[in-house]
Amino acid sequence: MSLVEVSGLTIDFDGVRAVDGLSFTLDEGAALGVVGESGSGKSATAYALLGLHRGTGAAVGGSVRVAGTDVLSASDAEIRALRGAKAAMVFQDPLSSLDPYQCVGDQIAEVYRVHNRASRRAARALAVTVLDRVGVPDAPRRARSRPHEFSGGMRQRALIAMALACEPELLIADEPTTALDVTVQAQILDLLHDLRHETGMGLILVTHDVGVAAESVDEILVMRDGREVEHGPVARTLSEPRAPYTRTLLSAVPRITPPDRPVPAPGPPATTAAVVAPRPRRPQAEPAGETPDRAAPLLEAVGLRKEFGRGRGRFTAVDDVSVTVEAGRTLGIVGESGSGKTTLGRMLVRLTDPTAGRRRYGGTEIGALSARGLRPHRRELQMVFQDPVASLNPRRSVGESVADPLRAAGERDEDRLRERVGGLLERVGLDAGRYDAYPHEFSGGQRQRVGIARALAAEPRLIVCDEPVSALDVTTQAQVVALLAELQRELGIGLVFIAHDLAVVQQVSHRVAVMRGGRIVEQGTVDEVYGAPGDPYTRQLLAAVPALDPAVAKARRAARRRQAGGAAASAPAPSAAAGAARVAG
Repeated sequence: MSLVEVSGLTIDFDGVRAVDGLSFTLDEGAALGVVGESGSGKSATAYALLGLHRGTGAAVGGSVRVAGTDVLSASDAEIRALRGAKAAMVFQDPLSSLDPYQCVGDQIAEVYRVHNRASRRAARALAVTVLDRVGVPDAPRRARSRPHEFSGGMRQRALIAMALACEPELLIADEPTTALDVTVQAQILDLLHDLRHETGMGLILVTHDVGVAAESVDEILVMRDGREVEHGPVARTLSEPRAPYTRTLLSAVPRITPPDRPVPAPGPPATTAAVVAPRPRRPQAEPAGETPDRAAPLLEAVGLRKEFGRGRGRFTAVDDVSVTVEAGRTLGIVGESGSGKTTLGRMLVRLTDPTAGRRRYGGTEIGALSARGLRPHRRELQMVFQDPVASLNPRRSVGESVADPLRAAGERDEDRLRERVGGLLERVGLDAGRYDAYPHEFSGGQRQRVGIARALAAEPRLIVCDEPVSALDVTTQAQVVALLAELQRELGIGLVFIAHDLAVVQQVSHRVAVMRGGRIVEQGTVDEVYGAPGDPYTRQLLAAVPALDPAVAKARRAARRRQAGGAAASAPAPSAAAGAARVAG
């Protein structure tokens, strides 16, 4: 019996067709991955399943039936009965989906009481039960916490717990792992997989990451420009893609490649394990000291330490870190959220001063910020931030934002400013005529290009890129990575590439530093770190990278489960063992 039946679905926003004639079904207990680039209509389709376009001005046509409810013709009361009780949704950004002023447990209890007659005490007890079920440790205590007291991965677990409160028949997850580091992502995917098999619920997973879909679903629906491009079993679709667009999408997926293995020529895959040819990596740098005529390092950091807070609340974000960045080379910095990557990057470009340690730029010691906040070498050391929406002023045109470094350098001629900014926009692949456009008029990838153009305006010698592709779809991600490589070749700039995506870091870096708990646990050339990782934590990170082969994904999931079981068996007390197993996913 079909849990979801969609036929000829169309969705129009102000005359723009976002979804065009889409049809698919989902059986009870099955899992479907909806994959495509940003703007392909994935999320619009997911929202239509719960009638979330009602009252937005969107025109929805076709037929949508979910758990026996005709969504398009149902009354408001019938839609309310559908949402939460029969079908639930986990949204992309858990922080914006949760009330910041209300305890997480109370929010879950409220959802339960909307659909069930229950006392507040019973509903709160249910909230603790589902939080425990999704692996939130010490659930009775954490149920009283507010969203800001949870990590990103724990907030996502809380949203899943809220969705499970009424035991729905269908769970819709819209980009549930976007911007999560690989280990937390693996935990969330394992959780969804286990919950589906325990409860028998159906799953629709909306994602731009093909590797995430391969880990979690039975079938894949590939979308482009609101239409279906390809639909079939996950193993067949990933190993033998029939549509050219699917092959293009797969070829853009970053993946871990064994060091020194020749990159195969592009073409159809021969086996399931090699879905498509990986994108070629840039030539790797020689280990430091092996080239006699190598120039002096561009930037050196020795023993950097950064502490925040005071008294009992004082904590160390970065502890005794030493790195070197060379002109024309890229240092990749990887690690989980909270490992100190961003704090280190901000210290390297002097946006933050270290509590201890030294920094040398071009062989010259650079000290702390002046009392007025001035920072020498501010033009040579630039940063591209993770969130281009937050780093661009929404009330100013992108041209004005890019022009800021030029004005700071003394340029006052407006005609010359426009000419130079136009050249910078063209250099990063944007239209020079969009000087007067505002950030909201650009896609995510285009806004990231604007951020790169602004960094280039200062004519820097070193750029720190903080998670520059974490929330972009794979094709846009590939374009931004290729742009950075091209600019490095042309300008000889040094790059520090901070990311939690190990596959992307492998593609762009010459050397890699792995951070955990504010320290570097491993550092070396890409071939050394990826080919023969010496630290167990590095091996754990590499094992958590999504695999495009469902068979490999299944084997890795089983290995993680065994590892979690081993951790539980060796724990000193039953409660600690249960918490360790749940945290491991």
